[in-house]
Amino acid sequence: MTENTFTMTDPVGVRIHVYEWLPEAGNGVRGIVQISHGMCETAARYARFASALTQAGYAVYANDHRGHGLTAGKVNLLGDCGENGFTWMRRNLLQLAGIARSRHEGVPVFLFAHSMGSFLAQKLMCEEGHEMYSGFILSGTNGPRSMLRMAESLSALQLRLQGDRHRSVLLNGMVFSTYNRAFSPVRTAFDWLSSDPDEVDRFIADPFCGAICTTRFFRDFFHMLRELHTKSTLRSLCSDKPVYLFAGEKDPVGMNGQGVKRLADLYREQGLQDVELKLYPGGRHEMLNEVNRDEVTADVLDWLARHLPAESMRLEPAGD
Repeated sequence: MTENTFTMTDPVGVRIHVYEWLPEAGNGVRGIVQISHGMCETAARYARFASALTQAGYAVYANDHRGHGLTAGKVNLLGDCGENGFTWMRRNLLQLAGIARSRHEGVPVFLFAHSMGSFLAQKLMCEEGHEMYSGFILSGTNGPRSMLRMAESLSALQLRLQGDRHRSVLLNGMVFSTYNRAFSPVRTAFDWLSSDPDEVDRFIADPFCGAICTTRFFRDFFHMLRELHTKSTLRSLCSDKPVYLFAGEKDPVGMNGQGVKRLADLYREQGLQDVELKLYPGGRHEMLNEVNRDEVTADVLDWLARHLPAESMRLEPAGD
């Protein structure tokens, strides 16, 4: 695998940091996997996953979202994606998809999206631009839920009282404070991420992970979540694209699998013909960092191989 980085500048002048992982020189590219990372983490954490993808013949692209990683640039700037940040994060994903397609003409692009990134992807599936992608892989996601209007109102109130860049311990606690309740003993505040303590410790030790986000981040996040599964949004859902949903059965984000099942059922009700779902017993939120991560990665590779067009399948993957 070869790793490169570059920046792309979006239409309003924000410089977005991008990781590019490619198969070794001379090996064909059978497809592109674009990664949309989760909240309060960085795209750099997907290098191990990218290694497996490149060995199978995929070019991999992942940007640090606004307010995250090297796009934020400094630790004190983490957790604030700017005004209309969630709209711009989706536009940045499409911008990067266009760059990736221009570098590897004629090969399909699949969007792999985790947690917050998966909610961005869910919205993209109902917006102009979804034709950029040949399929969607949603990790650590969730379906329709209640209380979002109240959460949005509370975040808007705190924004008015304390400003749009206030680091909201209140809203952060409202989102995350219950996530460890199902696990015992609890060693850290982030045990819900993975049952592998080494992976949890790596997350905690990374200065670009675990920031407390701003009031406008939470306000806009709750607003997007509230819009995701409305009738008006789902009316434009791209029903002709395959979707793979996977999660841990103990992932609190996906309501221990129940929310992910509801999402799969919703997509099928909306006419999606190719929806696959896999829940991993005992798995927590970050299945790519779980103790059975090799199994999880192999399952993703299998799904990708089954959804490649015939001409891409004829390319020899690296390492075969």
